[in-house]
Amino acid sequence: MIPLSAADMNPFELNWKADRDGVLLRTFLQEKAVSKRALTDIKFTGGLISVNGREVNVRHVLQAGDQIRIVFPPESPSAGIQAENVKLSVLYEDEVLIAVAKPAGMNTIPSREHPYGSLAAGLLWLYAERNLLATAHIVTRLDRDTSGIVLAAKNRHVHHLLSEMQKKKQVFRQYEALAEGVFLHQSGVIEAPIGRRETSIIERMVREDGQKAVTRYHVVKQFEELAYVKVKPETGRTHQIRVHMAYIGHPLAGDDLYGGSTSRIKRQALHCGSLMFCHPLTNRQVNIVMPLPDDMSRIF
Repeated sequence: MIPLSAADMNPFELNWKADRDGVLLRTFLQEKAVSKRALTDIKFTGGLISVNGREVNVRHVLQAGDQIRIVFPPESPSAGIQAENVKLSVLYEDEVLIAVAKPAGMNTIPSREHPYGSLAAGLLWLYAERNLLATAHIVTRLDRDTSGIVLAAKNRHVHHLLSEMQKKKQVFRQYEALAEGVFLHQSGVIEAPIGRRETSIIERMVREDGQKAVTRYHVVKQFEELAYVKVKPETGRTHQIRVHMAYIGHPLAGDDLYGGSTSRIKRQALHCGSLMFCHPLTNRQVNIVMPLPDDMSRIF
């Protein structure tokens, strides 16, 4: 874990060395995945770009060996989320990333039905305690009744980098689930498009005109009436695992929205227990784990 200090985290800056002659600074920064929005923020809201200690604009022509420094402007917490003293268990943290354990029953971000007590509100409280000027950049969101690891970035640039990594399928999440019934095959791939059910604003279903969705599963242990399954979604559709498991005749225990029984557990038995990715700034492998919560582990 990278050592933490308020001075290091706030403000956020990056430093590079130019590796060739004649390239525009704009092109160099694009290659480093600095977004157009970030460059606009730097220009108009208090950031800085310098080469060899001298402030420049993005039309500056670089020479090999030039020292490039980019200081991102401080961020303000989102106006739509109020900081709340929500107890959070931190699983991993460094200067630019934080991963916390989300219990079932907690929203990742506030909703109209549940405006208070969200994980994002808890993050803002944590940031305020550390005098960190940042908003809640949620990278991996979970449904309210799904437990597990939630990853957040502490600034917009790193959030952008991780979002691009997700598009390239470079952020790996593994889920654990309790699915009903007896599986005929120990492993399988479910490839079935998912879309919104026409009669509901919440429920999803497999439908021909839906978005592509692919889920891999492996049965770790088969019991008499349900199975302990590890699941890896290759796409990120809303309710994907829940819809796909119900589609093949194995709804998740507790998931009454998709046909599961609530006799053993009162929420969908789904947990994000592992998160793996290459750190967007250090290139080091990051592996984060979170054990199964009691309401799932006690069932088997």
